[in-house]
Amino acid sequence: MAEIKTKPTEVSVDDFIAAVEKPVRRADALVLRDMMERVTGEPATMWGPSIIGFGTYHYKYESGHEADMCRVGFSPRSANLVLYVGGFPEYQELLGRLGKHKSSKACLYLNKLADVDLDVLEEITRRTFVATEGVDHCPVC
Repeated sequence: MAEIKTKPTEVSVDDFIAAVEKPVRRADALVLRDMMERVTGEPATMWGPSIIGFGTYHYKYESGHEADMCRVGFSPRSANLVLYVGGFPEYQELLGRLGKHKSSKACLYLNKLADVDLDVLEEITRRTFVATEGVDHCPVC
């Protein structure tokens, strides 16, 4: 089995954010980091080369695949901000109140934080963090 690349690293979150090219994306990453640290009570940690994650949980599928993953996280990619959130019953309802976004099964895509209601985004973060407490499966997969 191939080694999993999405795991905690020793890379500096500060250095990673400072290297984000686009000024708005870099500023949004700082806001997300502060908000997610405050909401989760967990320090920001680099997961793999590009995900900033908070907290950790272990999951195992019936197939035998298992790994650790951050409970919530985000990546300030060049095209958009990708947030790793969801997996709770009210998620779709909150997305309806969030503002401009796109979503997939396991990701939330934002062009910039100015496009969304930050209070709703904070609630999504909080509920995702709670939903991953003590789980043994990926709640958004």
